Amino acid sequence: MLLIVIDLFSLTTGFTLANVVRDQQWLSPGGVDLLMATVPVYFMFALGSDAYSRPAVTSGRRTISLSLWPLMITALAILTTLFLFRVSAEVSRLAFVFSIGTSAALMIALRYGVVRVVRDTVANSLVSELLIIDNADWSWPIEGDVIYADRIGLNPDVSDPYMLHRFAELCDKYERIVVRCSADRQADWALVLRGANVIGEIIIAGFGSIPVLGLKQFRDRPSLLVARGPLSYSDMAKKRALDLALTIPIVIAVAPLLAIIAIAIKLDSPGTVLFKQERIGRGNRIFHILKFRSMRADLSDGRGATSTRRDDDRITRVGRFIRRTSLDELPQLFNVLLGQMSLVGPRPHALGSLAGDRLFWEIDREYWYRHALKPGITGLAQVRGFRGATHRPEDLKNRLQADIEYLNGWSLTRDIAILFATLNVLVHRNAY
Repeated sequence: MLLIVIDLFSLTTGFTLANVVRDQQWLSPGGVDLLMATVPVYFMFALGSDAYSRPAVTSGRRTISLSLWPLMITALAILTTLFLFRVSAEVSRLAFVFSIGTSAALMIALRYGVVRVVRDTVANSLVSELLIIDNADWSWPIEGDVIYADRIGLNPDVSDPYMLHRFAELCDKYERIVVRCSADRQADWALVLRGANVIGEIIIAGFGSIPVLGLKQFRDRPSLLVARGPLSYSDMAKKRALDLALTIPIVIAVAPLLAIIAIAIKLDSPGTVLFKQERIGRGNRIFHILKFRSMRADLSDGRGATSTRRDDDRITRVGRFIRRTSLDELPQLFNVLLGQMSLVGPRPHALGSLAGDRLFWEIDREYWYRHALKPGITGLAQVRGFRGATHRPEDLKNRLQADIEYLNGWSLTRDIAILFATLNVLVHRNAY
């Protein structure tokens, strides 16, 4: 927030001083103040380039490059627009260059000053850290928050989703989690940390077969970086902004349709309108997903252990229609508003979901990694046609491969592309 204020102050001051050098009319072509056009364009590019990320307050070189690059792009965009609308002659080149140059100088000076202050004061507390000691020795002074896993019955048991949910709740307020454990438990802890949407590290206690992203240090002890959240804070803010910008108007627009479907469900069969089911969300937390009830209330499968068949006699008449048209998914818009889901992401699975006769996480241990992001109403796997029942292990592996590809290559434009592609698969042969 401080960097946002600094950038806004720098731009305002730069253009104000330019108006002193030249009359204000030279920076107001057609009566439009260029400052009013420059500010939103700059912040759009700045947010896209992580100008307000943690490195921007801890590294002098990074904070300068992260602010100057979007400023130069903004200046080029403004000049191009003036040329295309044939009003460039109404703008003083001296005043414009002076305003951009002054703004840049102020940004550099003020941002660098913030970095110096942060380094000297709060640099070590910018990341909330937790140390987990799991049946291992620790002879160094303990500083900060620490959990002894054996004392509270915490195990890296990837076959127990409720244990992973408990771990997620314990670690909810931390960004960096460091584990000290024996070598034989490193692989399990690495897998748990990869799905927890945190910076995860394991203090070296021997060599094990775990994937390592890099080498770090924790209180003068070498550690292995095994997990890193797929999105930065600015990326998460952009993804959340897209969710809210689209979900709120959609909910308002489809409100009459929601009421019609609810009435039809009540008239068709006894029971509640909405069906709630435990699903695995971001960080392996468990939440209740909302759907329109499409099955008979007395035969609904709360754990999702039985895959829906094409001619499933549990499905009601209205249920068959809303499932085939994906209208049963509409209540998940409220999960998005609550922050439990996103419009785009890996689809959340029920705890008892089976691929053939095996639980999903028994097919591939990498299954838990897909939960490093919020689950989505739609996703890359769905637009590729990987939806419906999972009769074979390959059905899950295809989805898992697409989900991990999405996590590793996330971008806002890809989310938008997936949303458009979803329109083509709302009615799908595997939706029954």
